[in-house]
Amino acid sequence: MSLVLTVRPGDGDARPVLDRLLDQVPSGVGDVVLVGGTTGSGRSRAGLGAGPAVREIGTWDASRGDVPHAGLLAATGDLVVLMNADGSMSPHEIPHYLHYLDSGFDFVKGSRFIAGGDFADYPLSRRLGHRALLRVARQVYGQHLTDLWYGFCAFRRSFVDLLDLREDGVELGAELVTHALHYGLRVAEVPSLELPRPHGPSHPRTVRDGARILGTLLDERPHNALSRLAHRRRGRGARRPSHRPSV
Repeated sequence: MSLVLTVRPGDGDARPVLDRLLDQVPSGVGDVVLVGGTTGSGRSRAGLGAGPAVREIGTWDASRGDVPHAGLLAATGDLVVLMNADGSMSPHEIPHYLHYLDSGFDFVKGSRFIAGGDFADYPLSRRLGHRALLRVARQVYGQHLTDLWYGFCAFRRSFVDLLDLREDGVELGAELVTHALHYGLRVAEVPSLELPRPHGPSHPRTVRDGARILGTLLDERPHNALSRLAHRRRGRGARRPSHRPSV
């Protein structure tokens, strides 16, 4: 199994947080890919602390989206887990994700908004934008997800080969979800606790991020999405049949 960890700009000194995360990584993880690492050397390292060996892939470029896609392409395990390395996501949750993959689901994603989940940093403006995007996703894909862009997820390595991943400025968390819906994969949401970040709350750009995710939702929509929407609107506008008995 491969674990892809992402380090964001502004996370401060990532080394202490990475030490703690790697100490918590389950024993079944044999491959750790660090995206936007502490040195940007691109070399294989002997591990941070007592955890498994870590391969660093590239340095961060915010203009290319939320996460450089090279991290997923570099993963070698049959199963891939993606999570942030800023301390907001716990490796202790990984076995729960893997349980759902073992139970037949193809794509498992965390949700902060179902029973057992919670969040530490989610401004009101971002919550409102997220609700609007969820409505679009439900209309276009017919799916009732609760957390669209939370980046903690797990899937099979074969799914990466379907994605045609490229560094195109698209938010990767939303791109993965919409691709999974586009290909009709069995998607499961599991509760996840978003923990307080050691370096303080993030400063997301809600309008920019929302525009990218909306574009991804529309670009990846199923071919029958528009006709389904039109049929649904016609159905709502149709006159209800009269129940008055005939004479």
